[in-house]
Amino acid sequence: MPFSIRPLAGVTAFSALMMTTGVHANMGTIGNTYGLFPQDVATTQALSMFNQEVSATYYNPSRLVKDQRGELSTGLLQAEAKLEAAGPDRSGDLLSRTPTASVLLGLKTDLSKLTTFDHPMFLGAVIGVENYGFSLLEFQSETSEGGQFLEYDRQPLFVSVGGATELFRGFSGGLSARATLNNNATLTTTTDLAGNTQYESLNVQAEPALSFTLSNTLDLGEMFCPYYDCAVTGLEFAVAYQQRSYSRTKVEATTVIPGLIPASDPLNFTIQTYDSFQPTTITAGTQFDRGSIRIGAALEYQEWSTLEDQFSSDTIKDQAGAEFEDIMIPRLGAEYRLGESFSLLGGFSYRPTALKSTQTVDVNLFDTDRYIVGVGLSAKVGKQMFLAHPLQIDLGYQRQELVDRDFTIANSRPGTANNIEVTTGGSVDVFSGSISLKF
Repeated sequence: MPFSIRPLAGVTAFSALMMTTGVHANMGTIGNTYGLFPQDVATTQALSMFNQEVSATYYNPSRLVKDQRGELSTGLLQAEAKLEAAGPDRSGDLLSRTPTASVLLGLKTDLSKLTTFDHPMFLGAVIGVENYGFSLLEFQSETSEGGQFLEYDRQPLFVSVGGATELFRGFSGGLSARATLNNNATLTTTTDLAGNTQYESLNVQAEPALSFTLSNTLDLGEMFCPYYDCAVTGLEFAVAYQQRSYSRTKVEATTVIPGLIPASDPLNFTIQTYDSFQPTTITAGTQFDRGSIRIGAALEYQEWSTLEDQFSSDTIKDQAGAEFEDIMIPRLGAEYRLGESFSLLGGFSYRPTALKSTQTVDVNLFDTDRYIVGVGLSAKVGKQMFLAHPLQIDLGYQRQELVDRDFTIANSRPGTANNIEVTTGGSVDVFSGSISLKF
């Protein structure tokens, strides 16, 4: 039996499966890479630990207790990454300009009325869907001869649900769960060399994978001087632990070619790949709110070194030999209130690269340090018609500048470019808007 028949049959079977489960990919999440709602985008997540809005469910669920009103929010995030790689074998610097567009829905409510306890217990939920809400699962995991960036691409469906309550005066606790999808597909088929199949059996299952966020917030002013102003009024501290999460797709295929590959010894192969990796993250933050202005800072530790374990079992990327390192991200943000109706927001962050390797065979990953700045506007429209509380409209803009970094293109496939030095960089523009109803 010619050895080349088995790879050919494998390609045939895998192609048949991919036609039923189209997928597109990246190692990043919208909440981690950009920010969820406009206030997160505008402050580069520096004030996300102290959000009163529903996005606190994702970053710091214990902060859901701060505003006891319910909330219904919808938002849109549009990001366009202009990613560059300049080298002697390239006609231009532009490598990729694929946009991402996520629709976000959020709900927050007080569950205490469901019980006989007169103690507020808040529930928050955030859902994000890619491609203006039309794509639940869309990613592509592949090797690349010319190179690909680690994080920037489209974002699959995610759901985050959490709750919070005040444990004692000035101290609250919260817990949330983030659900991503693990997809398992099994294909059995009989085929000829032309790719014509028969006796097919296809089974595709998607199951949720849960990761958890545990957080606490300490409000010193509420604790020590709740009824009058003192030196610590408006001073808060928060800490959050976010568990590692990712999406996984696993394909198991069995193929028979009559006369070449018998049913007694079929061709079996498995492809497993990972997407939307969010590392274990520990964030500590503080803010000082003095009425017209609030200033906040956060220091974020991200454990990217564990991504090496996922790569070792990723059948598409396992040959890359990629090395990652843990990183610290400092963030600084502020909000200036122009009266009761308008607020200006801004922030700055520095995010060092987590990719230690400058050469990743066949996969050819790129990642660089980046400087992130953001600005935004929040407006509360007065009570209109039947609304019980002002309508809140938020707008945010963020710019990410990627610092130039050199990589070596390495390919094991015969006839492809190898050991070529390239300089990577680029920029990312992020636009975000949301409307929130309070009740």
